[in-house]
Amino acid sequence: MHIEIQRKSETSLSKQIFQSIVDHIRSGLLLEGSQLPSVRELSKKLEVSFVTVVKAYKELEKENYIISIQGKGTFVNIGETDIRNSKTDEPPFNWQLSIQDYLPRAQFSRFHHIQGEIQLSSSMIDPGLLPNQYLEKEIHKMLSENPRILSRYSEIQGEYELREAMSNYLKQFAVPTTPENLLVTNGSQQGIDLIARTFIGPNDVVIMESPTYPGAIDIFRGRGATILTVPVDRDGMNLNILQNLCDKYKPKIIYTIPTFHNPTGVVMSQKRRRQILEIAKSIQCIIVEDDPWSEIYFDKKPPAPIKSMDNYGHVIYLKGLSKTLAPSCRIGILSASGSIFNRLLAAKSNADLGSPLLTQKSLLPFITSKKMIDHMKKLRTALKVRRDLSLELLSKYSPEGITWMIPNGGLNLWITLPIWIDTNQLLIEAKKNFVSFLPGSVCFPVEQEKCHLRLSFSFMSEQQLQQGIKTLCMIFNAEISSKKNNIPDF
Repeated sequence: MHIEIQRKSETSLSKQIFQSIVDHIRSGLLLEGSQLPSVRELSKKLEVSFVTVVKAYKELEKENYIISIQGKGTFVNIGETDIRNSKTDEPPFNWQLSIQDYLPRAQFSRFHHIQGEIQLSSSMIDPGLLPNQYLEKEIHKMLSENPRILSRYSEIQGEYELREAMSNYLKQFAVPTTPENLLVTNGSQQGIDLIARTFIGPNDVVIMESPTYPGAIDIFRGRGATILTVPVDRDGMNLNILQNLCDKYKPKIIYTIPTFHNPTGVVMSQKRRRQILEIAKSIQCIIVEDDPWSEIYFDKKPPAPIKSMDNYGHVIYLKGLSKTLAPSCRIGILSASGSIFNRLLAAKSNADLGSPLLTQKSLLPFITSKKMIDHMKKLRTALKVRRDLSLELLSKYSPEGITWMIPNGGLNLWITLPIWIDTNQLLIEAKKNFVSFLPGSVCFPVEQEKCHLRLSFSFMSEQQLQQGIKTLCMIFNAEISSKKNNIPDF
């Protein structure tokens, strides 16, 4: 178990130890029943005081993450009875715990695709809404006309034809780019990873929205970054807090999802987009602008990306194509300028020597045809129907005290329950009823906020949405009633 201690951080050492162990547990890197190091062992390993580790362990025990058993040790909590009655023989793989790793957190992978009858957990689109038949025909046609394509590598930067097509496609978003300034990646996730491994090392400061996309949190934490957070309101990042953090800490990267923010769905105003760019210019830092689904708007088009105003190369722009076209193709586009682009291209070379040629060729005919425009139009219509149905069901069946954001685009609803409800516990109950969602705690880089959840309305059919949301509301009602009954009267 790797615990990164940042001694110059304003976060106390005990809090850092607490957070790191929580991240390991939630990521599945520490399994239920796993034995933790003794207080003395951990304090010696981390070179911190005995009292610091005791304080962290007490907080973990208070929050029911761990349990201490007299004469046995400290364990990831699965119930005291199970541990007391466990055999003393060590499992055959226990020796592996002595092998040091450097994974501080990998929560998103654990929740990315939860098995269940009704999956409201993953921001994916119903396969029935994607152009599967067209793409299948194009793949067969391409292979029959050019069977040797399977024996070729792609250019490291990506096939020129696809980069040219994407350069033209991005013009509709006013993103100024050329094929020479585009890099084809294995989805936006690889784009974030390339940026992190190129520019972020231990203790470098990254500013993120709170909440934010959990896959990005995992990557930046994995690089040992010091993550500072800025809360999100209905217009995006709170700029007063952002400005204060930038003045004090001089971050290397500001990571933002300004359009149909994941998970809240909010859209950053045009004014704030301009102001964030001015802040980045004033302190000479990078903005990573993640744009997974700005095409999926339900009313009016969102403002142009921050990248559209970038004249000095401060913005690295990421555009994902996988979700809206073909998830199995894992295609993303990264746009950057100057030496930043050259260094990212070198990182791509080190990572995989280029994305698969077959998937790039498969999407090219679709992107360059009118079918792309028609597909996005139909997708917006279908997803708006599902969003509206979800909002209607929540309004009808959810108990008092539950609120949610109304997104004007994207794939998700951000739901907030009373502060004394833990959605990680609700997920256990939901799974018993074959329903899944994303617990909101996964989306917070630093804070321990457990009363939120992300519900994705894009993957299930309308019938399944009805069943799933009704089931969740039933669970909400039962949990709130139970908690209220246990609150003592004063």
